[in-house]
Amino acid sequence: MTSGDTKEKNEGEIKKGMDKEDVKEKVEEVGIEKREEKEINRMLLGWEPKTVLGIKVRSGEIKNIDELMKYSSPIKEIEIIDALLPDLDEEIIDVGRVQRTTDSGRRMRFRVVTAVGNKNGYIGVGKAKGKEAGPTIRKAIKKAKLNIKSVKRGCGSWECGCGELHSVPFRVVGKCGSIKVFLSPAPKGAGLVSGEIARKILALAGIKDAWVHTEGYTRTSINFAFAVLNALENTKKMKVREKDIENLGIVSGAV
Repeated sequence: MTSGDTKEKNEGEIKKGMDKEDVKEKVEEVGIEKREEKEINRMLLGWEPKTVLGIKVRSGEIKNIDELMKYSSPIKEIEIIDALLPDLDEEIIDVGRVQRTTDSGRRMRFRVVTAVGNKNGYIGVGKAKGKEAGPTIRKAIKKAKLNIKSVKRGCGSWECGCGELHSVPFRVVGKCGSIKVFLSPAPKGAGLVSGEIARKILALAGIKDAWVHTEGYTRTSINFAFAVLNALENTKKMKVREKDIENLGIVSGAV
């Protein structure tokens, strides 16, 4: 076996390592030249952070998604969400075709709306356009992950009072375009009394019971989906007293 084959074999063994210390020890044992820090990071996680949030997640300063939500900086790297929320479920909300007329004729494109959530207090909705359906769906899923939001849950129905995290804690309103969505707490067992789009998004957020009232042209699936997301996001903006938090069992984010 030549020295080149030995070097390739040793590098292959390094890439299979689980943590940074093991990689450094292996590098010293086989006598490979010292690599830069970014190359070691790339071998360990397969991505190189380019933003402040990415660097903090990679270094371990941010350990979970709840800590990430405390930062005001926008999320620009999808690897951050993949690392902190690996159990996200994906759902295609709507796939349509749009066209525009140019000098050379009509141009057809796909328009896709998707939603992602862990069914435990986190939800995101994204939309994308493209020439092919497959890449457009993946692009929409990526945008949904970058648009992840935390949701407050509880038992806000006066008919129930069980204290479990099965509904919204109070009535909230969301708006997008001409569409208004009103989410009201429902007793346990009532289910999601809503249309298909709202039902999918609420289920991904971890809400099992809710009354949904809508106004406007709800056949516009994009606006309808983002109106539901806006309503769920508004649960975080409501100021609640400590006494009410205990009585309604309100929890923000994942449990």
